[in-house]
Amino acid sequence: MKTRSADYQFGESLPWEEVGPGVKRQIMGYDGQIMAVKVHFDKGGVGVLHEHYQSQVTYVVSGKFEVYIGDKTQVLSAGDGYYIEPDLIHGCKCLEEGILIDMFSPYRHDFMNK
Repeated sequence: MKTRSADYQFGESLPWEEVGPGVKRQIMGYDGQIMAVKVHFDKGGVGVLHEHYQSQVTYVVSGKFEVYIGDKTQVLSAGDGYYIEPDLIHGCKCLEEGILIDMFSPYRHDFMNK
C-alpha cells in the first residue's frame, strides 16, 4: 500500500470517490502522519455518524452544514471550521451545497483500501 501521495495534486485530474448519496471525496495529499481530503456535498447529503481514532480538523470552503460532534450541534458556513478529538462520534448534514476540507492525523488508512 502506498503511504505517500505525489508532491502536487491537481483537482481536475484527481478521481472522485462516491461515499454516499450526494457525497463524494478527493484525496488531496497524505503521508503516514497527515491527510487532506476534499469532500463535496449536494444539498441534503449526509456525512453519517461515525467515529475514528484520528484527530480531525475541518474547514468549510463553501455551503452550509449542520455539524454534530458528540452531543453538540452547530450550523457552520463558508470560512468556519471545527475540530474532532479521536473516538468522538460525529457527522453532518448539508443544508446548502458545499465543500469541506477534512484533515486527519494520522492519515485515514481505511480511505486507501477502497
